[in-house]
Formats: sequence, structure tokens, C-alpha cells
Amino acid sequence: MATLVAADYVVIGVLLAISSGIGVYYWLTGDRQNSTEEYFVANKSMRVTPVAIGLMVSYLSAISLLGVSSENYVYGTQYAVINISYGLATPFAAYFYLPVFYKLHATSAFEYLQKRFGTIARLTASLAFLLQLLLYTGVVLYAPALALEATTGMSTSASVIGIGLVCTFYSTIGGIKAVLITDVLQSLLMLAAVIAVIVTAAIDTGGLDRIWQIARQGSRLEFDNISPDPTVRHTWWSLTLGGFFTYLSLYGVNQVQIQRMLTVRNLKAAQHALWWSWPMASIMSLTLCFSGLAIYSKYRSCDPLEAGRISSNDQLMPLYVMDTLSGYPGVPGLFVAGIFSAGLSTISATVNSLAAVILEDYIKPLWRVRRKELSARMSVILSKVLALIVGLTCLMVAFLARFLGGLLQAALTIFGVVGGPLLGLYTLGMFVPSSNQKGAVVGFVLSLAFSTWIGFGQPKPPIPRLSVSTDGCGSNDTVIAYHDSDSGSLIHASSPYDDRSQANESYFYLYRISYMWYCPLGFLVAVVAGWAASWAAKWIFKEDPAEIDPILLSPIVAGRVQKKRMKIDEEARHRKNAC
Repeated sequence: MATLVAADYVVIGVLLAISSGIGVYYWLTGDRQNSTEEYFVANKSMRVTPVAIGLMVSYLSAISLLGVSSENYVYGTQYAVINISYGLATPFAAYFYLPVFYKLHATSAFEYLQKRFGTIARLTASLAFLLQLLLYTGVVLYAPALALEATTGMSTSASVIGIGLVCTFYSTIGGIKAVLITDVLQSLLMLAAVIAVIVTAAIDTGGLDRIWQIARQGSRLEFDNISPDPTVRHTWWSLTLGGFFTYLSLYGVNQVQIQRMLTVRNLKAAQHALWWSWPMASIMSLTLCFSGLAIYSKYRSCDPLEAGRISSNDQLMPLYVMDTLSGYPGVPGLFVAGIFSAGLSTISATVNSLAAVILEDYIKPLWRVRRKELSARMSVILSKVLALIVGLTCLMVAFLARFLGGLLQAALTIFGVVGGPLLGLYTLGMFVPSSNQKGAVVGFVLSLAFSTWIGFGQPKPPIPRLSVSTDGCGSNDTVIAYHDSDSGSLIHASSPYDDRSQANESYFYLYRISYMWYCPLGFLVAVVAGWAASWAAKWIFKEDPAEIDPILLSPIVAGRVQKKRMKIDEEARHRKNAC
């Protein structure tokens, strides 16, 4: 297997140096980070374009570069349907959820829960978010290490530590401005890496139409699976509905994205950034889907996993680059730099956001117990110390990511398990005025327990794969297999098109449900259980519902509530005048 040369390492080194340099620049310029307002939300001085790019790259990270391409290579193109859900969810996030956060002017999104449901709800939700983001970051940090492992032989440990330290450095000293500006550079490198794969495949095969034709011959093209069975991994229903709730949980109530949208000057600019991030995310996603077909066009006769050249399908893209571009010094390095960039963009946002959450939700409230307020200088110092601690913690979690299965499914599982209950909790607060603290907390905890159970409960059934061939490797046998998501082994089956083998029927039903349903199910349980528990709490404890500040309600609900109150006040005045 080809390896990187000196020119490639120079390219990678330049990327890491530029990223670090951006952090140093924003540390030494501007307002010199004299307040947490500057450090966490850039004093609302960012332009729409870098924020829109930042929203896109934080979602489509290294997991997407490696995971989406291998998804289309191994399982076909049905996953591309998820892009429809992006467009469906964007207006909901922009007009129903975002305005509430913008009116609060809070650094932490969980401050909303404090005002709406009290301290217990805020701390419970923020703790779940901390665990979610740490797990996700572990997967994101591990993904670039796979690229190096497959191309250079460098140890995974060295890769994780190197990338993690550079990212932690510039995120810690540069704040949110450094994070967003590096996102712009890193998005260009990500796009260059994917285009390089597609262009080389088109040259080798004879054009883009030839890649499409080869994918059709290999049964990789599938866009019409409308099965209503929730145990089928990818269908129109699971991808549009499941993708809708997953995307909404990320862009509607997630601290990482909310914090980025709060860096622009006003609500209208934040909505513009969100709208622009949607087509950019879809273009990148569809390009990644096609890159999986491009890789298939090369390895259709000799599957690298079956041939023993790689140990995971997530290594397909870096293997392809080294096989096709290793003769051009510096080009493979550019690709690896793109993989690094994708990981860096997501991890840096995580480091900054988790530092903000810990400071605002835990440290400042504890400080107020002592009847003191943190000074601006001390707040900034603590923010940087927290960012450093979070970055180092992400390094440790990354070494556990190898046990989470395929990158794409692992990431979406983590988001679904926690994102669904969180979305349900915020939805109760913004759309259900009758919900109260006891009901909301009960609904959230029950939903989180349910989602965790079905998401990580074992054993899970094997995932059906499309057929792969080893004819071009010197063997006349065609291999048809299932990929075991737990152990990574291959389980042989009779047909590549069986969505569920007979053996799968022996698994517990909820463990067979597609991972795309975790988020909507968690959302549904949180809302229904929260509403029921709120009603029960009012009936049992005889509590009169407190009057809710309209800014804590979604605009579509706040308008109705205000009209209702005006009507009640008017009727009261009429009765008083009549008396």
C-alpha cells in the first residue's frame, strides 16, 4: 500500500499551522477577548457567510466524508433521500425555534429551560447534552485517525493526539471567531478532497455517466424504498421523518448551532445564515453520496474489505486516494488535510460550546450561591481553562470511539438518542403553555431512558449489505454478506436484497428498529409523557399554572396566548364597569 511522502506532510503541516495561526490572530486582535460575550458569541459581529459555512461544516464533518461515501458504496444510494428532510426542517428551525433563543440574548441555550421550567430541567438537559457531545466528538476525532491509519501506517493514537491538541489550542485561545473563520478554510479543503475523488474516477472510467452506469449495474442505485416497516434501515419514511427530527434537533435547539447563529447582528441575519447553510449542506451531502459511487467504480471487481486491504469500510475513501493519487506528491496530503479539516471544524465548535455551557449552567450559578458575581476577566480566564479541559477530555473519549461501530450510524445514533428527548423538552416549553416543570422533567427523563435503551441495547441484528465481488482479486467467488454492526464481522447471506433475514426475527423488536427512528421516537415520548405528566401534576398538586412570559413561547403560539390574555383582560374590564 502506498504511503504519504514529504510533500504530503508539508501540506498537512501547513493546514495545522494556518489553523493555529488563526487562533493566535484572534487572540491578539479585536477586543482581545475581554468578555465572554466576545469569546463565545463574537459580540454579534460575524457576517452571514462564515456563520452559514460554519453551520454546514459542523454537521457535515469527517464522519460525513468517510461515512456517507462508504454508506453509498456498501448499502446503495437510498441514504441520499435524507436531503429532503433538510429543506423541510429549515423553516421550522428558522421561524419557530430560533426567534425564542434570539430574544433571550443568552450564551447558553439551556438558560431558556431555567426560565421556563426551572433549575432541575436546565441541569438535567445540559448534562445529557454534555454527554452527547463528548460521545459524538469522540467519533469525529477518531475518523481522521482512520484516514491516516489506512494511508500512512501512523498509529491511531498519534493521529488522535496530534489533531486533538491542535484543535484544542486554536479553539482555546481564539474563541468563536477563530472557530468560524477556520471553518471557511476547512470547508474549502473538504470540498477539494471530495471533488478530487470524483474527478479521478471520472477520468479513469470515462465520465460521470459511466460511474452512474457502473453503479446501476452493481445495484447501487436505490431511491424508491417506500417500505412502511420501521425495521428496514433506510426508507423514504425513515429518512424524511427521521432526518427531519434529527436535523431539527441539531439546528433548532442544539447549543452548538444556536451559539453560532447568535454571533450575527440580529435575528434576520441569523435566519439568512440558516437558510444559506441548507443548500450548502445538501450540495456537499449529495457530492459525498456520488463519491461513494465513484469509489465503487474502481473497486467493483475487488472489494478492499473482502480482500483484506482494509479493516473497515470507513477506510474506503482514503484507500482510494492513495491508490489513485499517490503518484502526485502533495495531492494525497491535500486529501488528508481535508479529512483533518472536517474533524477540526466540528471539534472546535464542540470545545467552544461545551465551555460555554459549563460556565453558564454550572460555574456561574454556583458562584452566585456565594452571593458574588464573576468579573469579566475571571469569566474569560475560566472559559479558556474550560475549553482546554474539554479538548483534553475529547481526546480521551476518542479512544473509545472504535467500539461504536460504523461512523455514520454511530454519529446519528448518538444524536438521535439525546437529540430527540431534548427537542421534545424544548418543544413542550415553546409550544405547550400548559406544560410545567414536573411534567417536563418527567417526560424528558422517561424519553431519554427509552431512547438510550433502544439505541444502545444489545444485541443488534446484522445490517444487510449489497453484493461485493472479488473477481478482480484473482478469486472467482462473489461474496454476498451482511455487516455485523457490533463486531465488524461479515455474516454471509443468500441474497443482497433481503432487508431482513429470517434470523433477524429472533432479535427483540425494538432493537431491530432503524436508527433513523430514534430521534422521532424520543421526541414523541418526551412530548406525550411531558404533557400527560404536566396534567397529572396540576391535578394532584392543585397548582395554578404560572403566567408565562410570551418571549418564552414560539412566535406562532405567543401570538395566540397574547390575544387570549387580551380577551380575558377586556372581559374583566367589562365586568368591572358593569358592577
